[in-house]
Amino acid sequence: MAELSCRIAGIDSVNPFWLASAPPTDKYVNVLRAFQAGWGGAVWKTLGNDPPVVNATSRYGVHRDQTRAIVGINNIELISDRPLDVNLREIERLRREWPDRVIIGSLMAPIDEQAWKELAVKIANAGVQGLELNHGCPHGMCERGMGSAVGQVPEMVEKTTRWVKEAVNLPVFTKLTPNITDIVVPAEAACRGGADGVALINTVNSIVSVDLDSMSPRPIVDGKGTHGGYCGTAVKPIALNMVAAVARDPETAGLAISAIGGIATWRDAAEFIALGAGTVQVCTAAMLYGFRIVDDMIDGLANFMERSRYRTIEDFRGRALKNTVDWNDLNLNFDLKAFIHQDMCIECGRCHIACEDTAHQAIRIGAKAGGGRTFTVDNRQCVGCNLCMHVCPVDGCIEMNPVANGLPPVSWPHHPKNTLRVD
Repeated sequence: MAELSCRIAGIDSVNPFWLASAPPTDKYVNVLRAFQAGWGGAVWKTLGNDPPVVNATSRYGVHRDQTRAIVGINNIELISDRPLDVNLREIERLRREWPDRVIIGSLMAPIDEQAWKELAVKIANAGVQGLELNHGCPHGMCERGMGSAVGQVPEMVEKTTRWVKEAVNLPVFTKLTPNITDIVVPAEAACRGGADGVALINTVNSIVSVDLDSMSPRPIVDGKGTHGGYCGTAVKPIALNMVAAVARDPETAGLAISAIGGIATWRDAAEFIALGAGTVQVCTAAMLYGFRIVDDMIDGLANFMERSRYRTIEDFRGRALKNTVDWNDLNLNFDLKAFIHQDMCIECGRCHIACEDTAHQAIRIGAKAGGGRTFTVDNRQCVGCNLCMHVCPVDGCIEMNPVANGLPPVSWPHHPKNTLRVD
């Protein structure tokens, strides 16, 4: 049987599925329902030193696909607007009632050593198993010199991490903003500051849409809109890349990683774990579908592990990293050609349109004897880009077959066409 319990930065969790710091973790009743549903942990909604936090209405804008399914949410909500002492009492209560579940305290403070240390100690005294430093929020708080305004300055990331590590004897995760050129830079700064781990990614700075009647960005607050934090399945590719970058960097290889960003299924979770994550944090999917989605996540991950003969999370954590390389290390002599299974083809022509208009004009149209059309690949023109496979609506109808060309593997620095190489 697959064992989903795991250990990250010295913290034991019954499973790797945690709720991210967000509206679903704002109060006792929410987190209680999450634990009853089976979540292994929760990162409490970010707490401050009782500043005057006032949230706006409305708070969410959404990005939909053509079926009207929500693929991303933009939010302009700030940190907790509930009194700090109320939050701390609720954390204490849940820790007593659910001793086997993880509660991580998220915190944010101005750039002041005493403010960070005092807040960290207060939250630690509530019994949390670890702390998460919110250096990622890209709206509202950053205009006040907090959130991503700190996360974008490596020196400040290092300094605040060190302040908190000096104040408490708990694992500390530094939450990183994706709104930066190179995610490795603040991760290395967190490492220098003594962080036990990093949590990434926080939300992506965005304007999700514009109401063309009122000419205001959504969400609209009394006729006006603003930028906010974008999350949901649409940000998953960004998050995967950044998690891999931190996991691959020699300077941050020792950091525990709690991954965030577009995780909605067990497969999403498994992909992040394969790239080095120890736990995964979920927000948007829970907001859209409720806490019970963790049932499918737990069952799906356990079934995958049993099929793959992985007994524990550690058996496959980070296993994809060895195959995650820089572009220049790819084998440029590797060749693929598309093949269309005629018995599966529904003659929609999407492969032809995509290839003819936007790729390499490698798909030919023919006529069937009894009527209808055939689509075949001209291998002389096919470059193996695989666009046709992706646009085909029939799963498995188009496959990409390797070509046995007899050429040895060669990467760009050594390729004969590299005219920029200096011997």
